[in-house]
Amino acid sequence: MSKVVIEVNNLGKQYRLGQVGTTTMVDDFKRWTHKIQGKEDPFLKIGEENDRSKKGSSDYVWALKDINFSVQQGEILGIIGKNGAGKSTLLKILSRTTSPSVGEYKIKGRVASLLEVGTGFHPDLTGRENVFLNGAILGMTKTEIKKNLDAIIDFSGVERYIDTPVKRYSSGMYVRLAFAVAAHLNPEILIVDEVLAVGDAEFRKKCLGKMSEVSKVGKTVLFVSHEMSAISSICKTGLLLGNGKIVKQGSIDKVINEYLNVFIQKSTSRYWYEGERPGNEVMDLISINLINESNQSIQAVSMGQKFGVEITYELKEAGVRINPGVTVYSTSGQILCVSMPESYKIITDKRVYKAICWFPKILLNDGTFSLRINAHSFYPTKMHFDLPDAIIVEVIDQQYEERKYDYKDKILGLIQPSLTWEIK
Repeated sequence: MSKVVIEVNNLGKQYRLGQVGTTTMVDDFKRWTHKIQGKEDPFLKIGEENDRSKKGSSDYVWALKDINFSVQQGEILGIIGKNGAGKSTLLKILSRTTSPSVGEYKIKGRVASLLEVGTGFHPDLTGRENVFLNGAILGMTKTEIKKNLDAIIDFSGVERYIDTPVKRYSSGMYVRLAFAVAAHLNPEILIVDEVLAVGDAEFRKKCLGKMSEVSKVGKTVLFVSHEMSAISSICKTGLLLGNGKIVKQGSIDKVINEYLNVFIQKSTSRYWYEGERPGNEVMDLISINLINESNQSIQAVSMGQKFGVEITYELKEAGVRINPGVTVYSTSGQILCVSMPESYKIITDKRVYKAICWFPKILLNDGTFSLRINAHSFYPTKMHFDLPDAIIVEVIDQQYEERKYDYKDKILGLIQPSLTWEIK
């Protein structure tokens, strides 16, 4: 019979915007007077949804609201959603790093959390000393830590630097050691945020294997990642968050499909009405669109398919050479490339233009990429608009079975160009 180890009921977390971290003294006084009168906190009745695409009018936002779910013992729950959806806030509450504004949660078992690089590490202590410190923070005895010390060091792969102060570690070494400590010191519940994106491919594979391993012996894992391949490989159930609310929960395949459908449909084509368009007195941005070779809008890109980013804009001042630009980012924030047209080819008449940046058939690897779209002019240099995360490109590798060689898994790397080989 399955056993519920995490139960969340009507959970909510409210934040106040501005320089004050929580509330003003006036707000605190109102809360206090309502409390002694046995009344509900008045500020829990206000506040807006945490939608970063809207300006909003309230100083209070709900990072999480009306969150209800449960997790069974031995389950690996994948938690996904766009940046700002509330994933990290939820994990911080379950890790007891912060408290909810409303609702409650129940956890049965010892929790080990890996939320941020270096959390629980003292920079002036060595790796070995930090293993004991971190283990003590997690509630382990010195005997337990000593028993697992060799396995932790071996798993982390930082044996050569274990007696070096961790302030000299790279971010990847931090993550290796921190994950090794959290996974080996016998927690009943392991909470892992996106920090695994810092590690290399080999170590991520070890971590995913370790999470699968601990779940088989009755341990529970909560795993947040933007890598759908990683989520789908080890999770059977999932939770999709959007603007602080649960959008969908259930089998991981259905949750990922919902995420991709909602995420991509909203983000591969954008249009602005007159009066709302990004720009200035020189130009206005009208639309951005992901298209195929036939200039038709598409929702995703198959590997081996040529695609383009179509930028439609209106030039309101003649004689200005507008350089639209496209920057491609990975989900971890790495810049893959930047591209813009050559200035001497740009027309400067007052009219509407369509600039298309074409991507070759085989370039980006299987995965999700975000595109930053901007436009500027030179002499003097002036930015006319700049949109981070303007649209999303989801590249899908449908050729696993079509490959003529034996390797069927995902090719490593952010790009997968078709390079020419010569063997003599």
